[in-house]
Amino acid sequence: MVYVKWVFITLFWAVVAAFLHYTLPQTDIARVIDTYERRVDFGENSWFWSGADTGEATTGANRDVFFIQTRRANGSVMDYRNEDTGWGWPPYFKFDTSNLQAEAADLRSTSESPRWVAIKHYGWRNEFISIYPNAISIRAVDGPDVTIIPWLNIVILTTLFGTIWAIWVRWRRFRENRLDPLFERIGDRIAGVR
Repeated sequence: MVYVKWVFITLFWAVVAAFLHYTLPQTDIARVIDTYERRVDFGENSWFWSGADTGEATTGANRDVFFIQTRRANGSVMDYRNEDTGWGWPPYFKFDTSNLQAEAADLRSTSESPRWVAIKHYGWRNEFISIYPNAISIRAVDGPDVTIIPWLNIVILTTLFGTIWAIWVRWRRFRENRLDPLFERIGDRIAGVR
């Protein structure tokens, strides 16, 4: 029974960690090699895509989506989608996909004369089920070895873990001071009845 408890606790925290890894912003250093727009038919992976673009009345089974293709310093490629998040989840309140696409197109470069950029995004890339991280912002940086400190993630995670710790401490105190004595009195009464 103890093993089942720890399996559930481990699964719960694994789901929380996966949710945070998907939702919190990450920054990649790469160079933009192309930008394009493609009609996407949504299928079983539709919950990894944003809702219909903000301001549009249509919510059909397909729509045009902007993409940004990049190459990292190690030679690997990464594709990003560029969709508005609007007022939905995650709460990035992104309404500027056209502007971001223009910025990305302006920052295109070749391997002979690379221009390195920092692309802030959320989400995962999975070729098997065709999901792409969503680009939030893009800016030029000095080179591929630039260090980006994720201050927002540090603040959010510190606040989250501080809140969880505070709730856990208060729950333990409540249990030790209120519930344990109550259960002991109930146990004593049951034992006294026998």
